[in-house]
Amino acid sequence: MNSILKKLLTVLGILVLLILGYTWMNYAADKSLEELKTKWAYDNSQFLEMDGMPVHYRINGEGEPLVLIHGTGASLHTWEAWTEILEKDFKVISLDMPAFGLTGPNPKKVYTLEFYAKFLDAFLEKMEVDKFSIAGNSLGGGIAWKYTSLFPSKVKSMILIDPMGYPRTGELPFALRLAANKYASKYLKTVTPKSLFYKSMNEVYHNDELVTDELVDRYYDLYLREGNRQAFVDRAMAKETVDTLEIATIKNPTLILWGERDEWISPKDAPKFQRDIEGSKLIMYPNAGHVPMEELPKLTAHDARIFLEKNLVKEMESELSSVEE
Repeated sequence: MNSILKKLLTVLGILVLLILGYTWMNYAADKSLEELKTKWAYDNSQFLEMDGMPVHYRINGEGEPLVLIHGTGASLHTWEAWTEILEKDFKVISLDMPAFGLTGPNPKKVYTLEFYAKFLDAFLEKMEVDKFSIAGNSLGGGIAWKYTSLFPSKVKSMILIDPMGYPRTGELPFALRLAANKYASKYLKTVTPKSLFYKSMNEVYHNDELVTDELVDRYYDLYLREGNRQAFVDRAMAKETVDTLEIATIKNPTLILWGERDEWISPKDAPKFQRDIEGSKLIMYPNAGHVPMEELPKLTAHDARIFLEKNLVKEMESELSSVEE
């Protein structure tokens, strides 16, 4: 009996040591905004104080405004390739939404789609942008359609890229399951394994060759921005009921882009958006995952430009027709 107890205690001791060692090896301190600015801010990065947050944004190019909204865990950097391509024809506005990137957490800890939509509206008012086109990926897609449902007269056209919206049928991605667990989430605020980011990026990208050390470093660093880890947990723990009936109220010209290999939001949701948004167009990409604008930037930006320019021409023709009448 004593020998069995000794063995159990030995195994337990080894497990405790392994857990302590893993915790020690993966402990990560918060990083300050000033520290992260030196590494991840662009030459033309700007910051606007709003509701206790230093909102990080960029404006590139001139012409008709195009507002780009990133997804969960991402930042305005996700639009870098699109910005370089589309700034030749559009005034491209991108920003780090609250809870992410250099902007950081919302002091009020509110992260609903309605909060994000109204925050975006207040931001654009400060930018003196009152009518524009909008594109959003993942959570950003949810924000885009929510914004359009609330402020339809301000949106000339909308591009949804693998957007959130309809009830999930499968499990949450692993990182989100951890954040939503009341026990695991306590560790995520201080213990941050970089391996978790490699796993998440390999889920998000269909082409794993695009998951570089630099890409993971960026996501990892910005996640460590003061307050972002707590915000990630706060968002995951909050139970928001999304009213998908609002999607069917949208009449604005809409283009839906979707990666057929998306592991985060099912491609089966793509035809649901096309069904519910009258007159919308859907393009599926066989060789892309959850972020086709990063995996296939030239192709997706080309499709976006054709759609945007076509709708601008239609708008001009409509205005000319009204004047002649």
